[in-house]
Amino acid sequence: MAKSFLTLLAGLLVQLTSFGQAQSLMLQPVWESDTTLRTPESVLVDPRQNVLYVACINGAPRLENNSSFIAKVGLDGKVIQLKFTDNLNSTKGMGILGDKLYVTEMTQVAEIALATGKILNRYPIEGAKFLNDIAVDTQKGVVYVTDSNDSKVWAITNGKAGIVLEGDPLKGTNGLLFDTNQLLIGNGDGSLLSLDPTTKKLTTLANVTGGIDGIVALGNKTYLVTEWAGKVWYVHADGKTELKLDTSPQKISSADIGYYPATRMLYVPTFFHNTVKAYRLK
Repeated sequence: MAKSFLTLLAGLLVQLTSFGQAQSLMLQPVWESDTTLRTPESVLVDPRQNVLYVACINGAPRLENNSSFIAKVGLDGKVIQLKFTDNLNSTKGMGILGDKLYVTEMTQVAEIALATGKILNRYPIEGAKFLNDIAVDTQKGVVYVTDSNDSKVWAITNGKAGIVLEGDPLKGTNGLLFDTNQLLIGNGDGSLLSLDPTTKKLTTLANVTGGIDGIVALGNKTYLVTEWAGKVWYVHADGKTELKLDTSPQKISSADIGYYPATRMLYVPTFFHNTVKAYRLK
């Protein structure tokens, strides 16, 4: 009986400590890049090279826009190479698989050599309308892609694209993250969904006030998610949400974020504000 009581007490203390840490989570501004990053839509951390890749739409996210580029930026916010890859079509989400960088264009996914920035292949998605974010299952070699205007999730495996999920409750699908064998999907109605790719079981983890653009994992099934309009939310493991940053009154967006666990740094692309802002999690 005494042992059971002590075990229960220890469990409660751990829960209370975790709750207290979550409650005190803050985003401390560290730096902001220069404004050469034109219309930055997403940031991806490459921990192997200690650099950031920034997908810059460089104009309007339209099919006619072929002036988009990928910038390589240091962890200090200094631009290393402004146009690591150029002449892309309305770039948005990115993911790394092996030695290649994948980035969505409007109706296709570009495959880029990380060593050179050269475009190696392009994978068209049949009927695509507005491809947006990317998530990668590195173990199985699957690149997942959302189509926001068609409310679908696609997968590219060995160069071939196929539908993963479509129809209700998908609506304006945007943000993607592959975490602990689950595919997290940011829905246009503000719901954070979790899909088991094997069983196709779909569950709702949390809800925020607007469409979810970026998703990053903090560990232990806790996340930060963004709304494009300028809100960053902390998602607890139990689905509770807390607003941690709101730049919408200043009309500064918070698009598809990147996160570096080793330094607890969050990188927020500001879209029309033409910068990336770095915040330390405290």
